[in-house]
Amino acid sequence: MIKKEHLQAKVVALCLSAKKHTPKAQVPSAFFRMNVGIDHDAHAGEGHRQVSLLAQQAIEAMKRQGAQVVPGSFGENVIIDGLDVIRLSIGSRLQLGEEVILEVTQIGKECHVPCAIAQSVGYCIMPREGVFAKVVQSGVVKPGDRARCL
Repeated sequence: MIKKEHLQAKVVALCLSAKKHTPKAQVPSAFFRMNVGIDHDAHAGEGHRQVSLLAQQAIEAMKRQGAQVVPGSFGENVIIDGLDVIRLSIGSRLQLGEEVILEVTQIGKECHVPCAIAQSVGYCIMPREGVFAKVVQSGVVKPGDRARCL
């Protein structure tokens, strides 16, 4: 179990795409809209997978294996350093920056075989490393903002 009071981390990158199942492009900031997701992202909507998160450590492990990846290569919206997001449980809440609150709704996912990400990188880490959340409080997030468990 993760001790909530000891967790502090930071947002490394924010990434968006206009189409689902594709790598995302890095952006300097993003507006997270309550019950919708991130403005201008293909996954925004009423579903439970409004926002996807990956740990920086998971991406670094892929790089050590030779993958040529950049933020957004796995279709993730938020990369967080200092927090092993895969260890969170469904229902956990995270605060990003001063305003945004996310609630974890799913750990991992079934990957579309073969998805565009797996084709370009070799395999997709989202099925086992990806964490999905819904937005429960709106606001703006920028890289460098604090990320913490509530």
